[in-house]
Amino acid sequence: MNRIYLDYSATTPLDPRVMEAMASVFAHTFGNASSVHSFGREARTILEGSRESVARSIGARLDEVFFTSGGTEADNHAIKGLAAAGARKGKNEIVTSTVEHHAVLLPVEALQKAGFDVKFVPVDGFGRVDPADVKKSLGSKTALVSLMYANNEIGTINDIRAIGAIAREAGIPLHSDTVQAAGKIAVDVNELNVDVLSISAHKFYGPKGIGAIYIRKGTQIDSFVQGGAQESNRRAGTENVPLAVGFAKASELGQESLQHNLSHVTVLKDHLRNLLESQFKGLLFNGHPTDCLPHILNISFDSSVAELDGDALIMGMDLKGVAVTSGSACTSGSLQASHVLLAIGRNEQTARSTIRFSLGRDTTMQELDFAVAALKEVVGRAQKAGIYG
Repeated sequence: MNRIYLDYSATTPLDPRVMEAMASVFAHTFGNASSVHSFGREARTILEGSRESVARSIGARLDEVFFTSGGTEADNHAIKGLAAAGARKGKNEIVTSTVEHHAVLLPVEALQKAGFDVKFVPVDGFGRVDPADVKKSLGSKTALVSLMYANNEIGTINDIRAIGAIAREAGIPLHSDTVQAAGKIAVDVNELNVDVLSISAHKFYGPKGIGAIYIRKGTQIDSFVQGGAQESNRRAGTENVPLAVGFAKASELGQESLQHNLSHVTVLKDHLRNLLESQFKGLLFNGHPTDCLPHILNISFDSSVAELDGDALIMGMDLKGVAVTSGSACTSGSLQASHVLLAIGRNEQTARSTIRFSLGRDTTMQELDFAVAALKEVVGRAQKAGIYG
């Protein structure tokens, strides 16, 4: 049975050219990049070259990018580090939204339990934040604003540039989780007006286990991992030079092919949407129709028309060789309905009857045709069993 992968938002396959770049470093460069002898200096040179490549891909300076273990650590560093710096100035409020990734929401929740006040700006039916609502939520006690650039479940893109301008005028640092956007659409820290930003390599054909946090020069933020002076005292721990090389190579390749890949998946997404609309009744498309990531298409079966078990649907597709999901991989297996879908107004049953298709550079029209046909069969069996009707 052929297997079709349509879960590129969860992770992407490692590019062979990235593997090749890392293999050489794994084999020949074992020195600790913090050591002063020749072995360490060799590793340091490679590490800093990798940092420069990653920084260039987001329009940042070399000394503004710091490697982490991934997007989750970068988000945690941003939230907790900015909050701690703000607390020393008597600021104890955080502004965010209810549709953020749990790597943002859970640190915010922890800070709330520790005494911070949290203001959740609303989202519209597409999952988008209105910059005017952000402006109204800011005050003299606001320590930070954290709003994602593009939603990982439904793909909606926020106007981070406008939000950043508002936050900057108020003198409040803005963090944006761009983990799902980086490598898929252009991400430039200066155009977006962000002060802190999170990215992760495995979302654009790089290795798992490495990400980065961008911290604009002059931004006051505490370190997150203590224990050494690595990463300019921002993040302790022996630097993972081979993974940094892989991150850099993926960033370079991503920039080279950005427009081509964007055009490719945009055509595929339009094709997929047309197919789904023609085959199913009671189908709801989640997310903004135009201000959205090109590779994500999130659908729900309207519970007023259909009663469908989302987990059974995903498993049925998997049995046919098609890998899709109901939402974020970080909450896979959760019994709760998606917080994102509930926030945009879907009821709980509809939210549970959801599929997220996410496309990649290797996705083909034929694969999408097969996937929709497979879904038709899976839903048809459910209909005969009286689950769907």
